[in-house]
Amino acid sequence: MNGYEAVAKILKQEGFEWMACFPANPLIEAVAKEGIRPFVFRQERGGIMAADGFSRLMAEQGKFGVFACQGGPGIENAFGGIAQASSEGVPIIFLPDGPGNGVTATSPNFSGPDNFKNITKWAQSVTCADRIPSLMRQALSQMKNGRPGPVLLELQRDVMGDEVPNLDEFHSSSRYIAAPDKSDLRAAVKKLLAAKRPVIWAGQGVLYAGAAAKLVELAELTQIPVITTMPGKSAIDERHPLALGAANKTAPKGVWEWLKSSDVLFAIGASLTKTNFGINIPAEKTLIHSTANYDDIDKEYTTEIGLVGDAMKTLCMMVDEIKAEIGEEGRRSDTSTRESIAEVKKEWMADWSELLNSSMDPINPYRLVNEIDKAVDHETTIVTHDAGHPRDQIMPFYTATVPHSYIGWGKSTHLGYGIPLMIGAKLARPDKFCLNFMGDAAFGMSGLDLETSNRIGAPITTVLLNNGTMGGYNRALPTAMGEFGAGNMTGDYAGIAEDLGGVGIRITDPTEIGPALTKARQINFDEGKSVLLDVKTQQELNFSEYKG
Repeated sequence: MNGYEAVAKILKQEGFEWMACFPANPLIEAVAKEGIRPFVFRQERGGIMAADGFSRLMAEQGKFGVFACQGGPGIENAFGGIAQASSEGVPIIFLPDGPGNGVTATSPNFSGPDNFKNITKWAQSVTCADRIPSLMRQALSQMKNGRPGPVLLELQRDVMGDEVPNLDEFHSSSRYIAAPDKSDLRAAVKKLLAAKRPVIWAGQGVLYAGAAAKLVELAELTQIPVITTMPGKSAIDERHPLALGAANKTAPKGVWEWLKSSDVLFAIGASLTKTNFGINIPAEKTLIHSTANYDDIDKEYTTEIGLVGDAMKTLCMMVDEIKAEIGEEGRRSDTSTRESIAEVKKEWMADWSELLNSSMDPINPYRLVNEIDKAVDHETTIVTHDAGHPRDQIMPFYTATVPHSYIGWGKSTHLGYGIPLMIGAKLARPDKFCLNFMGDAAFGMSGLDLETSNRIGAPITTVLLNNGTMGGYNRALPTAMGEFGAGNMTGDYAGIAEDLGGVGIRITDPTEIGPALTKARQINFDEGKSVLLDVKTQQELNFSEYKG
C-alpha cells in the first residue's frame, strides 16, 4: 500500500467515520475506499470549523475531527480556521498535501510545518513513507494529551506514493490523565473553605473532561456559586440556584457582582487567558488555578496555588477532601448564597424585561433571543452564536442546561464560524436540534455551506439577524458609515437558503418566532433540510455589561 492508503487505514483503525475536506488531496480517495465518508465543504475554513464543532462535543469520548486539503492555496487558505481552533483549544488533526521534499522550503512554495508551528501543538512533515506509522502515532498522541489543540502532518506528495512496508508498527496512542499534587490540593481546599465570599470559575476543560456533574457536586457541597467562561457555558445548568451565568464581555448581573466582591477565586479547566472578548479577573483576588496546562499557571495573573491536572481528577479529589473536612452533607443547608443569587437575578431580569418582551418594529434582538429561549427544548437542542453583537446579545440570556447544549467560542472571533460549527455538531449528535444564531455580515462568510449541510445530511437551523448593517460599527466609523454606507448590506437570505436546497422563512413579527422554530425543527428531522429564519431586526446597542 502507498502512503495515502496507510494514513487512511490508520484513520479507520482510530475510529474516524468522516473527513472534512476541500477540494483535492489523494487522501480523499484513500479514505473513501476505507469507508470513511469524505465531506467536501465550500471552502477550507468551513471544513476545519465543522471538524472543530465535532471535536468539541466528542473529545471526551475520544473522537475527533479531521480535515484534509490540497497544498499551495489550500493549506494557505486553511490558516484562519486552524488559528481559531488553536486559540479555542480544540483538538483537530490537519492533513494537508505537501509540494514535495525537494521544493518545500523554496519560495513561493508554502511549508506547512514552518508556517503553522505557532498555531498548532505539533507540526511535522512526511519525508519518507516508512515514517508514517510513527508520525501518525505522534500526531494523535499530541492531539489527545495536554492542552487541547490542532496538530498538522503535511503529506509530501513525492513520498506518499511510495510503498509503506511497516504499517504494523502503528499502535494507537492513549490519553494520559494527570492529577494535582495532594498537598497543594489540601491547601487549596483549606483556602476555599475559609474564604468569606469564594467563587468558582469553570472553563471548557470541565466539559472536555466530562466533569460537569462533579462541578455541581463541589458547588453544592460548599455552596460556592459558579461562573462559566464563554467556552465553558453549559458546564452547569444555568437554572441551578448556584449558577451565575457565563462570562463573555457581556454577562448576567450575578457574574459582575460576585466577580467584583469575591475574595477567593477557584478557576478549573480554564486557561485564564486575557482576551478582548472575555472578562478579566479583578485585582486582589486569592487565585487557585487548576489547569491541564502548566504554561497557564502565573501566565496572566498571580497564582497562589496551582493545581496542574485533569479537571475530573482534580474535582474528584477536591470533593473527597472537602467531605473529609466538613462532612458528607457539607454546607448544603446554608441557603444564604442561593437566596442572594436569586435576588440579583430577579433584579437583572426586571432591568431587561422591557427589551426582552419588546414589541418594537423591526424586532428587537433581545425579544428574538427571549423567544428562542422560550421555544426550544433545551435538553435536546445545541445552540451557538456567531461573532459580534449576536454573541454579546445571546450569551447572557439564553439558558444552557445540559453539558454541550451550548457551544461558546470567541477568544478569536472569526465571522461565519457558526454555520460550519453547527454542521460538525450535527454530525456528532444527529439526535439534537442544532441552531446557529448569527448576523447578516457573518452569513456572508459561510452561508454557502448551508448547501453542504443539505448535501451531506447534516441539517441545521440558522437564525439570522437581518438588520442591514454591521452592528455597532457606526460608532467607530461615523463618516464611513454615515456618508458612504460602508458597512451596510442587504440580501434575500431566506431566498438564498431556498436556492441552496434548504428552506427559508421570513419573520417580521415577534409572535412568528416560536412557531417558526417548531417548524424548523420538524423540517430538519422529517425532511432532512436546513432551515434559515431571516428575521428582520433593528440594531441594538444596549448590552448586559459591568455597571459599577
